[in-house]
Amino acid sequence: MKKLLLVLFVIMAGAGWLYWGNITPVVTTHNVQLDDLPNEFSGLKIIQLSDLHDAEFGEGQANLIQAVTDRAPDLIFLTGDMIDSNRYDLEQSLALVRGLQQVAPMYYVTGNHEIATKEVEYIKAELSGLGVTVLSNESAQFTKGNVSLEIFGIEDPLDGVPVHHALEQHPREGAVRLTLSHRPEVFEEYVTAGEQLVFTGHAHGGQIRLWGIDGVIAPGQGFFPAYTSGVYEEAGTQMIVSRGLGNSVFPLRVGNRPEIVEVILE
Repeated sequence: MKKLLLVLFVIMAGAGWLYWGNITPVVTTHNVQLDDLPNEFSGLKIIQLSDLHDAEFGEGQANLIQAVTDRAPDLIFLTGDMIDSNRYDLEQSLALVRGLQQVAPMYYVTGNHEIATKEVEYIKAELSGLGVTVLSNESAQFTKGNVSLEIFGIEDPLDGVPVHHALEQHPREGAVRLTLSHRPEVFEEYVTAGEQLVFTGHAHGGQIRLWGIDGVIAPGQGFFPAYTSGVYEEAGTQMIVSRGLGNSVFPLRVGNRPEIVEVILE
């Protein structure tokens, strides 16, 4: 009887840990140095949200909205897969956007799931209507005082335009460029193009992160992926990979809490 109770306790404790680890976002902060960053942008705080996949964090996304609001960001980057094409519920994503409208300017790029819905133009229109700057292989300028930095957004390549083509057709316009792209697996293409700082998601943190393993499987990378979480640097290019917030085909994160990424430029 005691052994049975112990087994039941372990099962219940494990289930509770898994549940908690899938509904409680963690904030990860990266201080990133950029060459030629104007003094006006030193200390600029960016919140990156990625791969929501229609997950819900409190009624009307209240918990997620509060967590972002508490960080008082200057900019918010949404790097794709705000919805899930398998259980499409745009309203859950729009609730998050509405709750963040007054917090900071928002910039968005598509992920593969938006493209897969075949309703990507409608999704973009809804986001634009809420004041989000939608970037589809194009740039916007963010100005502070008399200086600007370029924010470039790459449409997910599922739309038919490979990432390297988008980069070739839109070279950097100014001294400082922040690039939003859903895909981390093409890191070498960002390096070749000379991108400075790239914000990506898509990998879901490798889904399972236990016993020192930095992720077991990721879309576009397969088993034991190379790019799952944190900052990767090569030849002057830095790439940030968000672990994301929700799940898609595999319904659970293991040792891999949903992530809000905070980046402070220096």
